[in-house]
Amino acid sequence: MNKFLYTFLVLLVSLCTVDVAQAGNPDRQGEAGAGQLLLNPWARTAGLHTMTTAYASGVEAMRINPAGVVRVNKSEFVIANSRYLDGTDITLNAFGFAQKVGKNGAFGLSIMAIDVGDILRTTEALPEGDGSTFSPSLFNMGISYAHIFENKVSVGITMRVVSESTTDISAFGMAIDAGVQYVTGPQDNFKFGISLRNVGTPMKFSGQGLSQQGANPDGQLSYNLTYFSRAQQFELPSALNIGGSYDFIVNPKNKVTVLGNFTSNSFSQDQMGAGVEYAFNNMVMLRGGYKYTLGSQEDGGVRAPVYTGVSAGASVEVPFKKGKDGKFGIDYAYRHTRVWGGTHTIGVRFSF
Repeated sequence: MNKFLYTFLVLLVSLCTVDVAQAGNPDRQGEAGAGQLLLNPWARTAGLHTMTTAYASGVEAMRINPAGVVRVNKSEFVIANSRYLDGTDITLNAFGFAQKVGKNGAFGLSIMAIDVGDILRTTEALPEGDGSTFSPSLFNMGISYAHIFENKVSVGITMRVVSESTTDISAFGMAIDAGVQYVTGPQDNFKFGISLRNVGTPMKFSGQGLSQQGANPDGQLSYNLTYFSRAQQFELPSALNIGGSYDFIVNPKNKVTVLGNFTSNSFSQDQMGAGVEYAFNNMVMLRGGYKYTLGSQEDGGVRAPVYTGVSAGASVEVPFKKGKDGKFGIDYAYRHTRVWGGTHTIGVRFSF
């Protein structure tokens, strides 16, 4: 059964990789919706610009590579908040839980909600606003399972539901993430990962918000008719991530990790980047990364996406009691953005 699961997930990632690679064409840039699926609400991985495909673990792996969910000690809880594009008053709120099951398996649950604040309601007759406001609801929830084979190869899959709505219009979809991680080396120094994200059903808005009143077209009788507009369906922003990392273990208390990552986006430019993380005694960690967008304006191409350039972060993790496995940690990350004031993320984690 384990070999069958491993083979199935590897084939799934491989087949979908071919599909994503063929789909990534510049003519489709900007056509996907549900952009919330590309946002990372977790601080530890955000400090490396979400490029930890090779070694993301526990709760945060559900957003990058679900194969890493199984690399959790026993249980892990993470709560995080992000000030997205500082100055826009948009916040990301997330909660995640990962639990080891048996010797080689783990389940995970993650929830993310976006608060965009109150938006002034405008109409064709009142383009400056009618005095009322509305607030869209953007939400997604994922359930993950991962399995590890002899501490070398782990595979994982995430099923995610996506919801976007206001009071009178909504869209709903489902997405699948799948990934593989491989660990080798004399001290498990080298790690490699590949994940495919956001492959799922197209989404389409519907509801009373797409209706409008119009006069009887024949003009003989004076009454209004209700017309419904047909919304165009849109695809999910699927992406392929390939990454590697290497740990330089200076001594039992000092470790330096270098990483590289490539992302192939089906509906935007491809990106590549590198990062470094320093860990002291597994209690204090400093990290930084740089992500570059291929085919951006600097190369004579189209405008770069929001996240490009540098990122940085830090973590402090301490045990609850000396000699015990339980730990409490605080993570912080900053990501440079092309517009506004960047994104600040802070998270709190409990591991047992």
